[in-house]
Amino acid sequence: MILAPESVSRFAGLLADTSRAAICIALLDGQAWTASELATCAGISRPTVTEHLNQLVDAGVLAEVRQGRHRYLRLASAEMAELIEHVANVAGRPAAARSLRTVRATEDLAWARTCYDHLAGALGVRLFDAMVASGLLCDAGGLTVTAAGRSWFATLAGPEALRSKSRPLVLACLDWTERRTHLAGALGATLYQQLVTRRWVLPRPGSRSVRLTPDGEIALGELMGVRLTDSLASVS
Repeated sequence: MILAPESVSRFAGLLADTSRAAICIALLDGQAWTASELATCAGISRPTVTEHLNQLVDAGVLAEVRQGRHRYLRLASAEMAELIEHVANVAGRPAAARSLRTVRATEDLAWARTCYDHLAGALGVRLFDAMVASGLLCDAGGLTVTAAGRSWFATLAGPEALRSKSRPLVLACLDWTERRTHLAGALGATLYQQLVTRRWVLPRPGSRSVRLTPDGEIALGELMGVRLTDSLASVS
């Protein structure tokens, strides 16, 4: 496939704007936001955010969901979320911390957070490493799920977890804080859903960060044979 330089330039230009970049980063939490919420997050007016949102929707970066008279925006796909995360990993840098609260929030994000619909941060990387070490995943020559891994995921979430046709089962996603790999793809999303359903990890209100519960620390340690204890891991 021959790529048209102008199309690459046009797409890069969408993310070159600070407000549009802020909108895309906010939507990495995997939720749908209203235009007003995104305007507040980006620090811009409602008419201005509407213009930015329309451009992002037209370009296929965002998708809109209408419910009655309300309009919600989300990232168009998991693949788009992974692209935004990769761009942040290559070109981004953490915002300067201005308070103790901001420092703690940054530490929480670095320890464990969502990357759209899968687990990221130090916890996500540790779990990925444990899955490779235990033979559930193979990262030699491209990431694949092994026969043992298929059996493990079927036991964890049911055989339907392995029947995804809309996206790859496993993807290696480079973590922007750890600079190492965590698990994305359909099984990455399944793993995170199971962690939340079993209350092994819990989302923190108003943030992409999640916390590992004491039950989760024990269960995952036994399930994967890895020590997950961390000063930020299990906060009651």
